[in-house]
This record gives sequence, structure tokens and C-alpha cells, in this order.
Amino acid sequence: MSTPFPFTAVVGQDDLRLALLLNAVSPAVGGVLVRGEKGTAKSTAVRALSALMPEVDVVPGCRFSCDPHSPDPGCPDGPHEPGAGVARPARMVELPVGASEDRLVGALDIERALAEGVKAFEPGLLADAHRGILYVDEVNLLHDHLVDLLLDAAAMGASYVEREGVSVRHASRFLLVGTMNPEEGELRPQLLDRFGLTVEVSASREPDQRVEVVRRRLAHDDDPAGFAARWADEEAAVRARITAARELLPSVRLGDGALRQIAATCAAFEVDGMRADIVMARTATALAAWAGRTDVLAEDVRQAALLALPHRRRRNPFDAPGLDEDKLDETLEEFGGQDGDGGGDDDPDPGPGGPGGPGGQPEPDDAPRGDGDAAARPEAGEGGEPRPSGAGEQSPVRAAEPFRTKVLSVPGLGEGAAGRRSRARTEHGRTTGARRPRGALTKLHLAATVQAAAPHQRARGRSGRGLVVRRDDLRQATREGREGNLVLFVVDASGSMAARQRMGAVKGAVLSLLLDAYQRRDKVGLVTFRGAAADVALPPTSSVDAAAARLESLPTGGRTPLAAGLLRAHEVLRVERLRDPARRALVVVVTDGRATGGPEPVALAGRAARLFAAEGIASVVVDCESGPVRLGLAGRLADELGGTAVTLDELRADAIAGLVRDVQGTRRAA
Repeated sequence: MSTPFPFTAVVGQDDLRLALLLNAVSPAVGGVLVRGEKGTAKSTAVRALSALMPEVDVVPGCRFSCDPHSPDPGCPDGPHEPGAGVARPARMVELPVGASEDRLVGALDIERALAEGVKAFEPGLLADAHRGILYVDEVNLLHDHLVDLLLDAAAMGASYVEREGVSVRHASRFLLVGTMNPEEGELRPQLLDRFGLTVEVSASREPDQRVEVVRRRLAHDDDPAGFAARWADEEAAVRARITAARELLPSVRLGDGALRQIAATCAAFEVDGMRADIVMARTATALAAWAGRTDVLAEDVRQAALLALPHRRRRNPFDAPGLDEDKLDETLEEFGGQDGDGGGDDDPDPGPGGPGGPGGQPEPDDAPRGDGDAAARPEAGEGGEPRPSGAGEQSPVRAAEPFRTKVLSVPGLGEGAAGRRSRARTEHGRTTGARRPRGALTKLHLAATVQAAAPHQRARGRSGRGLVVRRDDLRQATREGREGNLVLFVVDASGSMAARQRMGAVKGAVLSLLLDAYQRRDKVGLVTFRGAAADVALPPTSSVDAAAARLESLPTGGRTPLAAGLLRAHEVLRVERLRDPARRALVVVVTDGRATGGPEPVALAGRAARLFAAEGIASVVVDCESGPVRLGLAGRLADELGGTAVTLDELRADAIAGLVRDVQGTRRAA
């Protein structure tokens, strides 16, 4: 799109616009992560911001956008003498999801470096984004090592490229903006913490506002230049306000009272580390500058907390980010007004508001959960037994508390997406060998290259000046790390599993495995079977949160169509292999092994299980059988699947440690 949608024409999304503007005023805030459903103007607002950024002066001909007034002394294109520069618009650089490490940080020509001793460096996107905006759409889908590189550069203000003893460093300071749809998977908590601010966005449910969104979008698409011209005055005003706020920022005073409120708020919400305190301080200062004030008020601290703390507060992985605003107000009131510098809440002067005041939009996770929990509990009948909500069906049972599970992995060596579960050939990990490069050389195995070149030195006329290395001698390092797998849960929800205490334990076990899958960067899917059929409750996805939600609402009751569940799981895997052939699957069947649905249910289940064994699909059966008399059906199912069986107790990672403690306690008691 040659003419971007004007920033001031974006309808609603006040918090999103405010967070972006605060980073434009003070890039030290640390960027913003925008979380929300698709179609909520996330990308539109970010692209529109680039047109508001003030122009930057750069050294003519410098590929790294050095400031002519204070050039980087270590610039690879330098050294530069201070002097006049040329003005150009601030860049907005987009990092695509499929980008390689070389494209992000830049690439060294290893062949020229070895053969000619020349440090030939081609800058990457981190260099292009210096003193501009780096925009990462779907940041949660980036490979972890790319996110690590990206956030390290954002934190240090420089990018380092190290390859086989040749190193390059260049400045890389930019406004980092990431967008993501939580339904497609979450970022790891330590990576969330590296984003300064976070904003939750959603589409408006007000018909009038939705009409205005459509009206403006259609008007822009019909005549982009004319639409932009109608908003030119508003755009110029915001651009001037950004410039004025930048000039005012060094004069803003952050008093001891405001600092005490910031520290007390971070402590009250139990955030880890000190980054939250620093980000809140910088955000509150930027808010004051944006409002045209030189003092930080309590309202600035409150707004800074709403933007800087939701993704940092201590929470379970499946809890949505958000803050308890009543608790926030109580903390600010308790620690406010102690030095008379605007730390209190008495008659605050809001100053120029601009977009992004607290507004009236409720946080999605502020809704009371008590009613939802009550709705999840079945109605009690006579004798306290749950009353069926339908024929042969009981209402959903709450999951027991999750626990740390033992490691389940896929045998062999894969080549799937980077993760933390099974062994795999990866770009990052320990070096295990060398091979001839296929395509561009990325990781040189120096010892293997020297070994390949050494026998040919006499024929190449080596004259004591060093080793003569040719292209055919280069060897690519092969590395071994860990991959993420597709963990497909096949859960028995039939009547034989429907005892409340038992099903609660089963759901707790599956929830524990989902937590493990979240931490190991797996995709997950959920197939359930009960009554007369099996259903795909959740197609394979990176959103473990969605799987946990479907599990919580899973009803139980009816017969046990075990064969149907296995066949449906086999079909899900077949389709997924077509979409993602490199990702290996781990099937986790959660059942007591009974089969009662349809004709010859036991024989049909055995034949279905042998399909998995014939294709070498890794599988684990979680044996849920309980009681003094056990039939061992889950163990037989595991044998036919070609996998292993574990009981609910054996699934716990601390099962052996607990047994040792029990034995030691018995000995001491004796």
C-alpha cells in the first residue's frame, strides 16, 4: 500500500495508539507487544505510526544510519567524522515470519573471509531498522532463537555477529513492535518480559463504531491519497506533539513519591526482577511529557501500570494477562501523596488527554469467574450425586491441580521445528559432525574444512603463506538440538471414566501434559470419544490455551468407542503430515483400555491400534484404571500401539522422589 492509512483515522483502540505514541516519544520504553484477534487494526496502526515519526539525520552513504552529530565509533562503514548529514524519513522494517538468522542479523561472506582475509559483511534487518521501527507481525510464530537475537539487540542497542573468529558489531536501536494472535500460541514468559508494554485489542461490539470502521476503510481503499489529505491536519498536529514531547522529556521530574508508587505496585503484583519498575518509570515519564507536563502524577503511574504489568505479573500459563484494577487503585492510594510532588490522587489534573486514557473498555479477564466456575459444576441430585444433563451424559468435571510430568519424547532423530522435547537436527545446538554444504554455507565446521583441504596443499602450490582453501573443501557443521512435536491427546470421556473424582484426576493429568507441551513449544490437538463416536475437540494448533479450555468443558458419559477414537486420531495425523511433514507426532491415549461401543469393540480397537504401530507413530497410553481389581487393558492397548503405558501415578516426574521420601520416612519411624 503506497499511501498508509492515517494514524489519526484509526477508530477506537485508544490503548494501542497510546502505547505506540509513548514509544515514539521515548524509545527507551522498550517497544510494545500487541495481542488480539485478527482484523483489529494491529498492523494498520503500526504502519501508520511510521508516517508520524520525525525525520532522522544520517551520515551520507552509511549503511548503518549513523547519526552525523555523534557517529558510532565502531561502525563497520566508519570511522565517520562528525558533521552535516542528510535527512530521510524514519524507516519501518518488517521482519517476516520465515526470515533466517542471516537475514535478521546480517551475513558474513565466510568464503572471502577464509580465502582473502576480507571482513565482508552484508547488513541485515537489524541494521536497516536502526533509528526507526522494527515491526514483527505474528511474533509468537518466530523461531525462538530469532526472538532471542531480536530482543537481545533491542535491550543492548547493538547487534553482534560472530562467525568462526570473525566478528562484526554495529549499533541497532529501534522501536520494536510485535503483534500476535494468542489463539495461535503464546510467547515464553521471559520473552514477554522483554517487551516494554503490552496491549490487548479486540473488535468493538458497538454497531455505530463498526459502521465507522467500515466507512473509513472503504473511503481509503477507493481514494488513498484523497483520504489521507482529509486527515493531513490531524496527522501534522500529532507529529508536532511527538516532537514537542521529545523535547520536553528530559525536563520531566519523576519524584520520590511516584517512584515509591511504582515500586509498591510492582511488589504488590509480584512481578519478577526489576525490569518492570524501570519500564513503568520510563512510561510514566513519557506520559507526563505527552500530556505537556514536567511532573509525573499518580494517574501517569496508574496508566503505566496498566500498560507495563499485565504480561509480567506472576500467573499460570493458561491465565489471560490482565490486572486487578481495584487492587491497583488500593496500592496507589496507600503509597501516594508522600512528598507532595503529584504522587496522590486528590483532584488530579489530567492535562491533555490524547488517545489512550484508561477509557471504559473492560479488561477481558476482569469478569468475575465465580459464576463461570459454578456453571462448570454439575447440579447435585439426591445423595449428592451429579445429575445427568442429558441421556448418558454428565456435566463437565473440574480438573484436579496440575503437576510436573515425566518427560515423554519421540524416539529417533527428527528435523522438525525447534522446540524442547525430542532429539533433532537443528541449526542451533551441539555440533555432532560435518557434511558438504547443501546450498549456502551457514555454519562452518572449521576442523573438517581444514582436514578436507590439507591433502591437496602440494598440488595447489602452497608456498608457506598459509592453507589454501577452495569451495569444495568447505564443510557445513551438523548440529543436534531439540524439536517441538505434535502432541495429539486422545481422551476417553465415556461412562467408565465418568466418576467425578476419577475424571477430575484424569483432566488434571492431561492439563499437566498440556503445561509440559506449552513449555516445550509443541503443537497440540485433542480428540475425545464417548457414546457412539469420536470428535476432534481441537484440531492441531500452537495454542495450548485453547486445548486447556476445551478440556475444562469436556462432558462425559455413554459407551466407550475406543476404535472410533483411535481411527479419528489416525486421520488427524494423516492430514497434519500433509501440512507439516517435518513435525513428528506423539500420541497420548488417556483411557482405562475398555472398549464397549459398536460390534466386536475389542477386536476393532486392536486393529486400529496396530495401524499406529505399522507406521511407527510414537505413542503413550496413560492408564486410568483404578480400584482393587484391574484388568490391565490399557497395557495391552499400549502393546498393540507399539508404545508404552504409564499409570497416573507414574506420570508424575516426582513419583520416584516421592517413593524415596516415603521409604526414608518409614525407616526413620521404625
